[in-house]
Amino acid sequence: MSDTPGPDIPLSDPRCGDFLALNHLPGLDGHRTLRSWWEAQPWAIRAEAGWDYDRLREALAAFLSASAHAGTAPVLDTLEILPGRDKSGAPERHALCLRPGDIVALVGPTGAGKSRLLADIECLAQGDTPTGRVVRVNGRAPDPESRFSGEGKIVAQITQNMNFIMDLPVAAFLRLHAESRALPPHEAESAVRRVLESAVGMAGEPFGPETELTQLSGGQSRALMIADAAFLSPKPVILIDEIENAGVDRTRALELFTDQGKIVLLSTHDPLLALSGTCRLVIRNGAVSDVIEPTAAEKENHRRLVHLDKQLGALREALRHGRRIEQPLVFPTP
Repeated sequence: MSDTPGPDIPLSDPRCGDFLALNHLPGLDGHRTLRSWWEAQPWAIRAEAGWDYDRLREALAAFLSASAHAGTAPVLDTLEILPGRDKSGAPERHALCLRPGDIVALVGPTGAGKSRLLADIECLAQGDTPTGRVVRVNGRAPDPESRFSGEGKIVAQITQNMNFIMDLPVAAFLRLHAESRALPPHEAESAVRRVLESAVGMAGEPFGPETELTQLSGGQSRALMIADAAFLSPKPVILIDEIENAGVDRTRALELFTDQGKIVLLSTHDPLLALSGTCRLVIRNGAVSDVIEPTAAEKENHRRLVHLDKQLGALREALRHGRRIEQPLVFPTP
């Protein structure tokens, strides 16, 4: 008697093979339906896998449904932030309209409200936060899935605190993320390699695929999450809170995101980052008090800061390797 009472599923979709591979099950081997594949498996395979047919069928159906959208980034043409009010209740003056590839720096003293603005964007506020701001996605209010569903959210956030509690090697962690997005094995491996290469290039301190997550330094952890958000996350909006203290190549980090066509908003006190943006928002008393677009003179100063930062990076690298810094320090104009 068969133990397969549920309906059958055809295996014509190539993602069915991906599902079996992700769950470490034998390949399709020419079978055209899930039931025929299941009944052809030895009892030892069934017992070791921990499945029964109905659970396997439900899991495959859910995988096919989820993977139809999992690897596709939401289409975002515009992100608008409509004015709210400051900490005194006075109306905010500036409305913002951001597009893919924009880099927006948030500047202002500690406590001015930079993190609050990032939080309003992260939750796609609809007048229901302390500031009263309203966020529009492609000119309209976001649907509930974009606000409250983890899979439907369009925003990824990289915070100041990057503490891993998973006791896994870096590559295994990245593969888990790729599998959660239902990427086929060959695409997953390619994404893992890109994330690793980019993270190591940004961090300055090399680490490998077998390095344990819990052994990464602060800079390595932040670099890994930046590269992961760039290559493995489909979210089109990236929020970054204080990247300058992480010990990463900040210019390269921003380039990764803009190369992927993402909108980046970052809270910063760093002149190099503040001048890197499409514009910078001056935050005072909980509100956007000014929107500054860089002038030609500021763009030239940004170029000089990039040059100076590279020289300082070379000095940091020399110190890491135990060298003395005895020669007179001269930073020529580039």
